[in-house]
Amino acid sequence: MTWIKICGTTNLEDAQTAVDSGADALGFVFYEKSPRNIDPDKAGEIVAALPQNIEKVGVFVTHSSEEIAKLANRIGLTAAQLHRGDHSRAMENDMASLKGRGLKLIAVVPAEIPDQSTGIFLGQETTKNVFALMFDSSSAVSPGGTGKIFNWQQAEGMIQAVSMRIPVIVAGGLNSQNVTEAIKVFEPFGVDVVSSVESSPGKKDPEKVRAFIQAVRAGDRTA
Repeated sequence: MTWIKICGTTNLEDAQTAVDSGADALGFVFYEKSPRNIDPDKAGEIVAALPQNIEKVGVFVTHSSEEIAKLANRIGLTAAQLHRGDHSRAMENDMASLKGRGLKLIAVVPAEIPDQSTGIFLGQETTKNVFALMFDSSSAVSPGGTGKIFNWQQAEGMIQAVSMRIPVIVAGGLNSQNVTEAIKVFEPFGVDVVSSVESSPGKKDPEKVRAFIQAVRAGDRTA
């Protein structure tokens, strides 16, 4: 079955709704410029109330690997999602460092970039360090979480090729109306959603959460 991550969790009620609806993972954003930014202590309270089998993913943009490791230990995170933007050797080093501390790593790649920009993630050493590669929409002001769909037709071949080497998560403008098609097109390991299941930034709409997860499972049945 397709792995489902509901991101931008800011309160326990929303977290419980996602878990009860069948989500596999919850995302907590630690980026001050995001409207979904959450205080680490608050995130820790939510994480402590979650079932053990739920993946607790911290979303990081500017934190160093040392800061991420300390926060993950303090909060009880099981995974780190890295929005570095430059996809440099420094990011590769960050991933190796964090993997050594027992965290699952999700590296985010803007889906609009050329094929060769994913190359750093496909080397033998790096693929051992990464849990999954996420393709998301980006903009000049946001490294992710834009709520906009990237060009599926243009990215399809690249994503399918990458998925033969490493698990792929698709994000960017997914909703209950289009996620079934996304699963058909990309056959991803997982999907990630934020804005389309919200009533306002940082506040989930329970009906939209349930509809999204039901649509994913419908896609699984027809894939």
